[in-house]
Amino acid sequence: MMKTGFKNIAGALALVVAAAMLVSCGGGGGGGTSIPSSGGGSGGGGGSGGSSSGWVSGVFQAASLFKDKCQSPRSGVDSEGNAFPDKVGMLSDEKNWLRSWTHETYLWNTEVYDTDPSLPGAVLDYFGILKTQAKTASGKDKDNFHFSQPTADYLAQRNSAATASYGASFTIISGTAPRDVRVAFTDPGTPADDVVGGQKNLIRGTQILSINGIDLVNGGTTQAQVDQLNQGLFPPTAGTTNTFVVRDPGSSVTRTITLTSQNLVSKPVNRTKVLTDGSGNKVGYILFNTFSPYSSESDLVSAISTLRDANVSDLVLDIRYNGGGLLAVASELGYMVAGNTRTTGRTFERLSFNAAAGTRNPVTGETNSPVPFYNSAQGFSVTAGTALPTLNLGRVFVLTTGSTCSASEAVINGLRGAGVEVIQIGGKTCGKPYGFYPQDNCGTTYYSIQFKGVNDVGFGDYADGFVPANSTEANGVKVPGCAVADDYSRELGDSAEGLLSAALGYGTAGSCPAVSTIVAKSGASSGARVSSPALSPPVRFIMDTNRDMTRIR
Repeated sequence: MMKTGFKNIAGALALVVAAAMLVSCGGGGGGGTSIPSSGGGSGGGGGSGGSSSGWVSGVFQAASLFKDKCQSPRSGVDSEGNAFPDKVGMLSDEKNWLRSWTHETYLWNTEVYDTDPSLPGAVLDYFGILKTQAKTASGKDKDNFHFSQPTADYLAQRNSAATASYGASFTIISGTAPRDVRVAFTDPGTPADDVVGGQKNLIRGTQILSINGIDLVNGGTTQAQVDQLNQGLFPPTAGTTNTFVVRDPGSSVTRTITLTSQNLVSKPVNRTKVLTDGSGNKVGYILFNTFSPYSSESDLVSAISTLRDANVSDLVLDIRYNGGGLLAVASELGYMVAGNTRTTGRTFERLSFNAAAGTRNPVTGETNSPVPFYNSAQGFSVTAGTALPTLNLGRVFVLTTGSTCSASEAVINGLRGAGVEVIQIGGKTCGKPYGFYPQDNCGTTYYSIQFKGVNDVGFGDYADGFVPANSTEANGVKVPGCAVADDYSRELGDSAEGLLSAALGYGTAGSCPAVSTIVAKSGASSGARVSSPALSPPVRFIMDTNRDMTRIR
């Protein structure tokens, strides 16, 4: 038995924790109604207090003693063909596993109130209170990512290489009437990108006016109609055909298009270009949208090779919509930007666990070795051991928004730690220096923050995001660069597009444009807001906005 670790709370206390649904950064809710806490004493343990069940505050048995002991054990195999490990147990076993597992692996385990697992309440409610209640400087929850879901759903999402889509990413600027929905980007070779009558179906900035005859902007007055609009924008299955009335940026003319959804995988590197700045220098541009395991490694190797062969002297890395993914590929990207001299002997990211873990990874049991800047492919979509191309740059421009998250932020932090000048153009990033190893127990997969990523100089405190230096944001880590609103009036990669134009201008003149607003740049609908059901995009799979630790070590 082991003592200390959780914070005690004297007497009976009801904690009501609403697990937050985080859209831009991939969070979700995994429990949350009140569970009373009993026990006495003060401080971080000490064994004072107890209950008739034998629970003593601050005293923990190994989580392994309770693992897979289930009130309703599963039988057979999961969708991957693995036999369920469940054994007959009790509800208290499931709660005791959560309690001890949190104590052993949770990053802020000393900030969790130790609550008697034998008290009445559901397992997910109990999990909902096994988190810190602290806030960041901006006032948001310090742990905004506490989440759980049925393991069957987790496996289905993890193994789904393709999802129903038109190949367009939509941005909901305003979800209530007058609504404003724009196309953020399209993937090449998809229905959205098809040319019909000499014109692409959709381009960046195209505004959606109606779907299947329902007015998206000012109509949709019932929830049923809004549900139809949502399903039109985000089709649940492939083979769904919908008719849209749209208007392109800068045009007063509307047009009608018909799109049929397909099972698609978003292309990680959407486009690569070689531009020329005001001084005549060659500048590389990469629109990089996901660190997915499917082809992000091979896409990046191809893009960097193209820019290296073009002898670019600067790089603009457009990660404004990149929510994260494979940390190993993030490390490879850092190396390909900075090159061998700047990264040799440097740490890309070291995982910082709770204080009790010491030099051990408390989840895997392995030695907590730092993640280097990988100089060869790790075998995701390029043969393992293949030498990676490099640009050998001492600075890089990153284009960011609130959708820039997790592994994308790790690239920013990792390069800064290696002495590379990172210049940020755009908006504040989502602020997720944390990660977790999803863990199944008795049919539920739990996500509990277990580590913080820190760079070569030991920095990882950006829970309120990275923010350009001239921003009026009160919180966040200030990075040299310019606050610029996302510009939907031009295609991504167009040198006149707001963020890219600001990067090119800063590169030659070292100054920023006037701070703009999203409304001004997008040409968003005007008019007073009215009470109406709101559009809502589907919640992203939480591992899409997490540091995926696959093949790290």
